[in-house]
Amino acid sequence: MNHPRIRYLLLHAYGRGGTIRTVFNQANSLAAAGWDVEIVSAVRRRDDVQFPLDDRVPVTTVVDLREGAAAAGRERGLAGWWRARRRDRLSEAPAREVPRGEFGHRYFDRRLELALGAYLRSLTDGVLVTTRPALNFLAAAHATHGVVRVAQEHMNHGTHRPDVQRRIVETYPRFDAVAVLTERDRVEYARLLPGTRVVRIPNAVHSLDQVPAHHDARIVVAAGRLFPQKGFDLLIPAWAKLVEAYPDWQLRIYGSGEKKAQLRALIEEHHLYNHVLLMGHTDRLDDELAKSSVYVLSSRFEGLPMVMIEAMSHALPVVSFDCPTGPADVLTHGVDGLLVPEQDPDALADALGRLMGDRDLRAQMGTAALLTAAAYGPDAVHPRWEALFSDLTTPDGTRRGSGAPEGLHV
Repeated sequence: MNHPRIRYLLLHAYGRGGTIRTVFNQANSLAAAGWDVEIVSAVRRRDDVQFPLDDRVPVTTVVDLREGAAAAGRERGLAGWWRARRRDRLSEAPAREVPRGEFGHRYFDRRLELALGAYLRSLTDGVLVTTRPALNFLAAAHATHGVVRVAQEHMNHGTHRPDVQRRIVETYPRFDAVAVLTERDRVEYARLLPGTRVVRIPNAVHSLDQVPAHHDARIVVAAGRLFPQKGFDLLIPAWAKLVEAYPDWQLRIYGSGEKKAQLRALIEEHHLYNHVLLMGHTDRLDDELAKSSVYVLSSRFEGLPMVMIEAMSHALPVVSFDCPTGPADVLTHGVDGLLVPEQDPDALADALGRLMGDRDLRAQMGTAALLTAAAYGPDAVHPRWEALFSDLTTPDGTRRGSGAPEGLHV
């Protein structure tokens, strides 16, 4: 069967973020099912992608920022000098089309906006899936020559800043579909965007064929970028309250990011040198999850916390802040994990201590967590994308009617 080309536009396909990983999972699944899939990276700063990607899925770049890339493509003579000067000037100019409140605003400059606008205007067929508000706004403005547009929202609407929220209401009605991660998000976006097709399709874990934890190890794992969103500055003080009762337990935080020095200082301030470890980035997180006994999520906000669900696929119980959307959409308090009030380190410490002190409870909740994770397996999620794309397009890549396929709103 012929399928139209599906293009996923990411800000930086060569990075390590959760959105990149889930988009790669989607691309791999579609390619395996016979779809024509392409990953498009707005910028490129590395030579290689960081997550497994099917050989049938090409990765193309709009603006290559690797060292030497500009020099390699520079023309000689006066024309080349003029173009290089203009490019440098645009790179120093602020973005005009991306609101300042967009969390990735600092990565956008006028050069990138113009290059993305030209790329988007060049598209005439297939499906374009944009993966963050900035890219969604640019697609709404520039991808107007027949391409079917799908906006992915990986964050809860309420976490966006006011200027981004206003732009969402202005531009998202131009999309053929807006895809969100949770039922609460679907209801909220449907209320904000009357007449716009809003579908809930959760992200899928990369595999359910995982080694289960045995719940004997005295290790708690957290993972994510070392950014304020992930709340590790709240988790470390919470752990300080547990050290006296559980001196032989260890908290291991996996990830890299701009707050590493501040978190290390916080560990030293609470004298947790041997109790809390900043492990850095790992390509073998599944192995580390299998060797632990509890997963903890300390985020201030989330979309759908995929690493948490991956931890659950290892039969790990979860302790989590009940932050806006995400954890409570997955966890059932007291069944497969424990939810505590958001940004409350004392409550987080109490819940962790409850699981750290009771192996039978860890095993019981871990078994329930494994059952919960099954709903986020590739076989359960990826057919929803196929159904959406098939419903939106004809085999030659042109737009179909707007009727919603059965089951996509549940």
